[in-house]
Amino acid sequence: MTIFQSIILAVIEGITEFLPISSTGHMIIASSVMGIASDEFVKLFEVAIQLGAIVSVIILYWKKFFPLNRWNFYFKLLVAVVPALVLGFLLGDKIDELLQSPTTVAISMIIGGVVLLFIDNFFKNPTVDHEDKISFKSSFFIGLWQCLAMIPGTSRSAASIIGGMQQKLTRRLAAEFSFFLAIPTMAAATGYKLLETYKTNPEIITNSENMKLLIIGAVIAFIVAMIAIKFFIAYLQKHGFKVFGYYRIIVGVVILILLWKGLIV
Repeated sequence: MTIFQSIILAVIEGITEFLPISSTGHMIIASSVMGIASDEFVKLFEVAIQLGAIVSVIILYWKKFFPLNRWNFYFKLLVAVVPALVLGFLLGDKIDELLQSPTTVAISMIIGGVVLLFIDNFFKNPTVDHEDKISFKSSFFIGLWQCLAMIPGTSRSAASIIGGMQQKLTRRLAAEFSFFLAIPTMAAATGYKLLETYKTNPEIITNSENMKLLIIGAVIAFIVAMIAIKFFIAYLQKHGFKVFGYYRIIVGVVILILLWKGLIV
């Protein structure tokens, strides 16, 4: 992977991580188009640069995270992240296999797109408009919805937002809780991937060139994610999810055509 390629992937990560269009799916396709081999470092890079996106959430919503005495808020996030931690641990190898499949991404993009076209009609009359009103039961169910994102192309953001709206959260709160939930979820996924890589192939992490690419990627993902989050919240309140649904369907169909033509593998 070159510095230019790492920058492209980081920009894609920053834009797509918090939008309901699947960051993993976009990075898989971008890597395939750019001819980046799907080796262990590339897999690590695609997970690790999410740390930059995590920091963007903390910076934008720092008043909700500090001071550190909001125990109910933190416990709700902990309850919500448990399903993903358990399934991620049990299905880690299978997830790695799926991460190599553009076909899986394409199908998931299309199915998720169809859902987003109608989601605003599915969940009307929300009653929960502040995170203090989110129950522990609702937090757990949102966490279960988030587990769908283990299928590449599904979108962690889309799955958890749909879960939030199913639990009567407003569109804005469902999106924000999805952002908050990303912090423990992505931190755990990144930490686990780093530890696993260090145990099995430590030179991947200790290599100075690889570290440079990881740092560049994380910084760029942080900057771009800050912009993307602000755009998404403002757009969502006015227009809803339909445009993201159409986008996902179009991208999914394009991927299938490229696969059929043999232009990506």
